[in-house]
Amino acid sequence: MKETRISELRALQEDNDEMIIEGYAAVFETETDLGWCKEIISRNAFDNCNMNDCVLKYNHNDNCLILARTRNKSLELLVDNHGLKIRAKLIDTTQNKDIYKMIKSELLDKMSFAFSVRKQEWDYENDIRRITDISQLFDVSVVDVPAYDTTEIYARSKENYDKEKEKYINEK
Repeated sequence: MKETRISELRALQEDNDEMIIEGYAAVFETETDLGWCKEIISRNAFDNCNMNDCVLKYNHNDNCLILARTRNKSLELLVDNHGLKIRAKLIDTTQNKDIYKMIKSELLDKMSFAFSVRKQEWDYENDIRRITDISQLFDVSVVDVPAYDTTEIYARSKENYDKEKEKYINEK
């Protein structure tokens, strides 16, 4: 059973002009309306998940080239208290440059993920499905239209990062 969900992403420009994107492909304890039910991803849903060979895609599309992959370490996945965090180093291809620029200009501002469910709980009175155990993560994707509207994706340059860091230090 293949499922898709959303989160946030941002693009960072490193000093050496590498195209780095970061964000959350899944956010825990956030409810979304799928039309036929509401859904929530539990905080521990990824504890036993196979994420060995996950790819980063655009709109879960198998017809587009892969943007990054865990197997070659161009895609890193980290489960933290907020959700499933991704960090990807995009290689220098026309497709990747275009997607990076669209993230940076905020045309693309959401994420999703494709997975299979091992365990779930149902609240049939309120039509809520809680995903408690994900068995396999197939992909994380930059998407046009997310299932979870609480997600975001954005790009920022090193100059913006430096300004934000300076502001953070001055507020301490």
